[in-house]
Amino acid sequence: MHKTSSLRNWIFSLITWTLLAGGNSVCSGQDQPIRHSLFIAGPNFTGILDEQGQVAWDAGEKSARDGFILPSGHALIAWKDEVRELTRDKQVVFRYARSPENSEIGTVQRLQDGSTLITELGKRPRLLEVNGQGKIVVEVALQPETDNAHMQTRMARKLANGNYLVPHLLAFKVKEYRPDGQIASELRTDLESLGGRAQENWPFTAIRLENGHTLTTLTHGNKVVEWNSHGEVVWNLTNDDLEGRPLVDPCGAQRLPNGHTVIASYGATKGVKILEVNRDKKLVWSYSGPYRAHELQVLTTNGLAVEGVPLK
Repeated sequence: MHKTSSLRNWIFSLITWTLLAGGNSVCSGQDQPIRHSLFIAGPNFTGILDEQGQVAWDAGEKSARDGFILPSGHALIAWKDEVRELTRDKQVVFRYARSPENSEIGTVQRLQDGSTLITELGKRPRLLEVNGQGKIVVEVALQPETDNAHMQTRMARKLANGNYLVPHLLAFKVKEYRPDGQIASELRTDLESLGGRAQENWPFTAIRLENGHTLTTLTHGNKVVEWNSHGEVVWNLTNDDLEGRPLVDPCGAQRLPNGHTVIASYGATKGVKILEVNRDKKLVWSYSGPYRAHELQVLTTNGLAVEGVPLK
């Protein structure tokens, strides 16, 4: 409870609650328009936007890959060469620097035991669990099926069963790894029903949902796909479903508690850069401000904190 309260207090102290002024929203038949504050890890801004789309907190550096606002209110952020946990006043309380043998850090996630999940890309692609002192306590070799470091993997996450869900872009696969490095299962994103490899359905974000389904963004394929536990597509969002074709290299995504999906349209340099759709594929909220998002986390909606562990 203390950590949750800290997060709420930190969020509420950062954002302005004049809900009827400015910002980006879609009414969607509700009593009031949807408004979100959110954390963005992006190429031209990394920090928090309030519900009016204004900067509430700036991490001080751009070009971040991944990140979370933690229950403590701290920001855990992955840049290309290092991971840092920052307090509200930008004091560094955790840091991990990329090993010299690899060329990039891909993603970051704080685990329940307090350790931190990190992926390194390069000559020795690997998934790491690092303790609070920066010591590697778990290492799992990854199988990205390419030497192109930048395209080896993105949003890896540890699952409740102890396995790891890892999207591999150029392999056209989302692989679930056991702790011993063996592959427990795979989802193929080059299915003919999704347009095959010609549409470059590179998996970027893979999210294991509470019902066992897996939600995946497919970057150059401009799709967001949900698979059931048998590997069958049960929901598929494309630009044909949306006016203005706003999916442009979708990267980060989050499934909200109400079932809506928020998507970072990373390649959009103008117009809609972040969008939210409901289960019926209707656009219910969008952000068209100046900042692009590589990864994101919705923090509040109309003044209320988003409950639960963020599915992102």
